[in-house]
Amino acid sequence: MPDTTTPRRSSRHRTVLVTGATGNLGREVVGRLRTRGARVRCLVRDLAGAPAEAEPVTGDLTDPAALRQALDGVDAVFLIWPLLDSAPAHGLIAELAAAAPRLVHLSSAAVEDGSARQTDPIVQVHADMEALLHGAGLRPVVLRSDTLASNARRWKRQLVADGVVSGPRTARTAVVDERDVADAAVAVLLADHADRDHGPYVLTGPEMLGRAEQVAQLGAALRRDLRFQALSAARARARMLADGLPEPLADALVAAAERRPDSWRVTDHVRRLTGHPAGTFARWAADHAAEFGHREP
Repeated sequence: MPDTTTPRRSSRHRTVLVTGATGNLGREVVGRLRTRGARVRCLVRDLAGAPAEAEPVTGDLTDPAALRQALDGVDAVFLIWPLLDSAPAHGLIAELAAAAPRLVHLSSAAVEDGSARQTDPIVQVHADMEALLHGAGLRPVVLRSDTLASNARRWKRQLVADGVVSGPRTARTAVVDERDVADAAVAVLLADHADRDHGPYVLTGPEMLGRAEQVAQLGAALRRDLRFQALSAARARARMLADGLPEPLADALVAAAERRPDSWRVTDHVRRLTGHPAGTFARWAADHAAEFGHREP
């Protein structure tokens, strides 16, 4: 657990760079850091979408000049690599090595240590990023997250139409609340001492769920009869492209659905890092029911 020897600045005087700050998880991380009194900086392509609580720097993770500006005076970095290729990360790694902040890296619970190749392109890029960061001597604290509960927000458009969520049949996983992942990330980012234990921590929810079970639990929270309809790989890919997903991402998601096996791993790492147990998907669904159009009677 985060603990040990080298003192750091108190959280109230610490500056943290959050990448992916406009996403579901990134916004949770930003909010928690600000609540703890930290100064937050974010790297965004569009200033209009930047969280109000953060100091924005315009650019992205492949832009060395923007990275240099964003890393100036930073004590810690929360890193989410957004691309399906790790090759463009070499400039980022050079800038991180020069700035030498505490680094917390979000990876995937599906990464298999010791495997020459991972199951699919999405897991492969996570494994490649871990290897590149360690190879550069950056010693990141690696948080391997299972499927985020907030991915269910992608179903909103379908649910408005007919109450059916259709897509490829995906592996069963221990779906984890992104708020728990954010709590874990902030605990490490703001730990009072440098970390001896760099993980990886595998962050999971408390129960294994397939897509149909998630949809059913969301339906219970919304008091609606919702169901999941499995699509073939070809139909799922066509639907993703029609919904506007870039072709490489659609191909990677289909490959993940076809190749990634069920995961049966449930850990206590959320509790170890945060002091509280991981929440259920059912709780997440109840807490976010209003986003899906639910109104109390």
